[in-house]
Amino acid sequence: MFDNSDVVLHCEKIDKIYPGTKALDGVSFDLLKKKVNVLIGENGAGKSTLMKMIAGIEQPSAGKMYMDGEEVYFKDTNAARAKGIGIIHQELSLFPNMTVYQNIFMGHEKKKGIFLDDKAHLEGAKKILARLEHEISPDTLVGDLRVGQQQMIEIARNLIQDDLRVLIMDEPTSSLSAAEVKVLFKIMRELLEEGISIVYISHRLEEIMEIGDHVTILRDGKYVADADVKDINLSWIVENMVGKNTQYHRFERSIDLAKAEKVLEIKDLSLPKKGGGWLLDNVNMYLKKGEVLGIYGLLGAGRSELFECIMGMHPEHSGEVVFKGKTMKIRSISGQIEDGFALVPEDRQMQGLIQSLDICKNASIASMRKYRSGIFLNNKKEEAAVDAQIEELHIKVSDKHLPILSLSGGNQQKVVISKGLMTQPTVLLLDEPSRGIDIGAKTEVFEIIHELSEKGLSIIVISSELKEIMAIADRIYVLSNGKCTAELAENEINEDTLVRASYAGLGTGAGA
Repeated sequence: MFDNSDVVLHCEKIDKIYPGTKALDGVSFDLLKKKVNVLIGENGAGKSTLMKMIAGIEQPSAGKMYMDGEEVYFKDTNAARAKGIGIIHQELSLFPNMTVYQNIFMGHEKKKGIFLDDKAHLEGAKKILARLEHEISPDTLVGDLRVGQQQMIEIARNLIQDDLRVLIMDEPTSSLSAAEVKVLFKIMRELLEEGISIVYISHRLEEIMEIGDHVTILRDGKYVADADVKDINLSWIVENMVGKNTQYHRFERSIDLAKAEKVLEIKDLSLPKKGGGWLLDNVNMYLKKGEVLGIYGLLGAGRSELFECIMGMHPEHSGEVVFKGKTMKIRSISGQIEDGFALVPEDRQMQGLIQSLDICKNASIASMRKYRSGIFLNNKKEEAAVDAQIEELHIKVSDKHLPILSLSGGNQQKVVISKGLMTQPTVLLLDEPSRGIDIGAKTEVFEIIHELSEKGLSIIVISSELKEIMAIADRIYVLSNGKCTAELAENEINEDTLVRASYAGLGTGAGA
């Protein structure tokens, strides 16, 4: 039993455990009535996970939720919706091959006898779009709209719910223009007057200070602090997001990077976003021989897209990539591998491993042509190369012909890294190399990165974790909304500077 007249929904010690990680750890959260409840934290803090619990998308591993003084349990989104809870997702969940009005009323269809009442759907869509100041024809296919317009359709879908009590908004302004943001804020204030409570997740700090009433901060899946917006400032938010007095171990380098030659230069690299705007916007950076270069930024900053452009996955990009003093003509992934680039992708299971193959074949598959004898594969040569990688990276394996899934997450990650190294790259791209592995395995991966760089391999590392990027990177570029907002080295690298730079490109009109 929980009874507080100022709280519409109370979460009590919520846990959420996924294989290999605890996304939420004893989080208690009060959703205040008729307020904009801001939820903030770094990537992976658990914000979206907590909201999925409230919206019935996922269920807690432990803990309880209360509404109106009574315990509630949402087995699915329909159960949550029946209690008046709606959610606007960070990732759009629209049907591009259906019309605007069909998307708005999906799941809330009106009927005339046994048939759908499309006349009512059309009128209802026109009414809600007028309220949102978006005079889009309800008959338009959603796939033909720009991203900002699609975001408004996502918002409209939730506003037609008659019994709405709680509206969760996960990064609702990420694709909106300045004018569209103003309209959204106006609607939010109207909703508050109607008695609706709002949860607002955003990385744009100026928006939080403008529209928020109360802020709750999560870090590493745990509750950290909460306060009324009128009582806090930017420094308070940053300090609570990243933690106080945290010391990070940095590797000592034997290489004099000041004298090292440039291996890679990226000049004015841009990648257009479908529907308008930019995933990458005139990015400039360079990498030296033997350097560990860090790329830091929030979700959607353009980090993975940068790697994808370098690896030939986006031929539509513009700008110049200079490798060893010569401008590259990037045509294909295989061509980039041949030229000396290797990528360890963010999603180990989906993109890094072939789960039906054994450990040996997973390690050697990207470099098979190196072990040919005529038209046949020289198994002896291939296995000797794999054995060398197992020894060098300290992969704990009793038999390299066992299934890849027989290994722990950390050792699977080492196999993915070895697959890249067996192509004998000049530049190694590591996208979130420590994701989903325990602290012991993370330490081993960091040591591998350091040892490889000491041998002269040039490495670029993407990490969402502040302490990780600070520990392993010699120099760091910060991306925000597709723009490069900072280049930091040595004493410039600290938590406050990194966090501020990661928000610097998120002006209210960014990404429009």
